[in-house]
Amino acid sequence: MDRIYVMELVRSLQMGQIGRREFVKRATVAIGSATAATALLTACERKTSDETPEPVVDARKSSLGMAQKDSEAGLQTEIASYPHLDDASKSLNGYLAFPDKDGSFPGIIVIQEWWGLDGHIKDVTRRLAREGYATLAPDLYHGAVTTEPDAARKLVMQLDLPNAVREIQSAITYLLSQSETKGPKVGIVGFCMGGRLVFETTLVENRLAAAVPFYGLLADPQQAKQVKAPLLGLYGALDQGIPVDKINAVQKALTESGIVNKFKIYDGAGHAFFNDTRPTGYNADTAKDAWKETLTWFKRYL
Repeated sequence: MDRIYVMELVRSLQMGQIGRREFVKRATVAIGSATAATALLTACERKTSDETPEPVVDARKSSLGMAQKDSEAGLQTEIASYPHLDDASKSLNGYLAFPDKDGSFPGIIVIQEWWGLDGHIKDVTRRLAREGYATLAPDLYHGAVTTEPDAARKLVMQLDLPNAVREIQSAITYLLSQSETKGPKVGIVGFCMGGRLVFETTLVENRLAAAVPFYGLLADPQQAKQVKAPLLGLYGALDQGIPVDKINAVQKALTESGIVNKFKIYDGAGHAFFNDTRPTGYNADTAKDAWKETLTWFKRYL
């Protein structure tokens, strides 16, 4: 047994870098016994509970954490770790959620807004899991999360778009490898920056059965012919960053290319109308209808 490696696993578990299932999986290989790995997990959790003080967090993070904990009943959730498709030595993380019951479930990838893998995106991931899906939200900022627009803008500018798409494809590979996921394809949904990344992923990924971008768009309508999945686009008519004429141009290109699609442009709604953690943009009625449309789309094609 590689004791140093096992100690590193324990540290990763206690730091929240890997989840319980991932810990048991890796520890079983290292120790050679699933029973011993499970016993070690129990001991680690007991020690962490007894000796680790509560971290100091700001009010927003505390509120999100409590909401997350309360809403996990009936689900299995964890921070999953998986390799980058182009570099197996590079570990990526994502928030994984699926129903806490026997069986396998259709998979959905959830792509973050420009704020990062925050409480809102985790909540969306859990909501989909409650609808009977195995869901994974890849952390494309590798731990960075912000609530400030200036900081978010910097994070977006630092993001390598082609690599982000490869990380999403890495997440798809991982999700499909899980026994809880029913393949051979998955769905994908994303918001804001994530909506754009949904489009970008559909251009290169054949393992998508359905795609739902919220207020994100292709930069070039001529790329529409490359989209490889039925696509539902959801937009606000008042979104100053995505003019209605550009939305219509992309939909026209999709239709002319024979790509199954449906677009809804909501009157009276602006950007980020689905994000209920940001009151200035949130539109409850529009969000409710968009969620219904999303679930219907996934049920039909996934």
